[in-house]
Amino acid sequence: MDKNKLYEFINDNISDFHQNRLISLNKLKLTNVLKRKNLYLYKAKNIQTSEELIKSVTDAYLSSQEETIFGEFLEKLAIFVSQECRNGFKSGIEGIDLEIIDDRIRYIVSIKSGPNWGNSSQIKKMTDYFSKAKKVLKTQNSSSLIQIIAINGCCYGKDNQQYKSNGDYYKLCGQAFWEFISGKEDFYLSIIEPLGYKAKEKNEDFNIEYSKVINKFSREFLNTYFLEDGSIDWVKIVKLNSENKLKI
Repeated sequence: MDKNKLYEFINDNISDFHQNRLISLNKLKLTNVLKRKNLYLYKAKNIQTSEELIKSVTDAYLSSQEETIFGEFLEKLAIFVSQECRNGFKSGIEGIDLEIIDDRIRYIVSIKSGPNWGNSSQIKKMTDYFSKAKKVLKTQNSSSLIQIIAINGCCYGKDNQQYKSNGDYYKLCGQAFWEFISGKEDFYLSIIEPLGYKAKEKNEDFNIEYSKVINKFSREFLNTYFLEDGSIDWVKIVKLNSENKLKI
């Protein structure tokens, strides 16, 4: 595909990733972060200072948020690349992200960030979507299509078992996925450089706001979750996290 188009798309859309990171950061509340992390784990790691605990739980929370936000960017990028290289298009079928028609074969694609994206029930849900999509497309195009192939496309990573016989779909990860949607073997390397566009500047902005959040959380934590001797009140924060008086 045209290199300038690729760079322009990434440059335009990576800004959304950085902006959404900031929005997610600025929405954080200390109580929400403490409620959603495994505080027993941090006690087992012998964390004894507020700074260490706050940075640990906040970083873990932000990391999961960033994975989701960046996954949305990668999905947009994959659809754009397929449009430019293989006349792909965003699907309107439930549970399907992308469709490509090539030589009387229709590919239906569910895009995920990495290979280890879901548990067994989530994978079953995807295969159910594939089955329903195949039935719909076969009904609509009974005479014009020879084959419908389902693909779980993962934007990074590897999976040695490419064909999933139990679900009747292919799993293409990393290089294999980007080659499938672009037609170029080393395309997965082409997106590295433009991803760094203004990355230093954007991350400096994020780090300024991040420091403010850590300072604000530290003040709140000291006022609320410390004992008189200066130690962390683990009983109080575990109660916040897990106290539940429901009984069967």
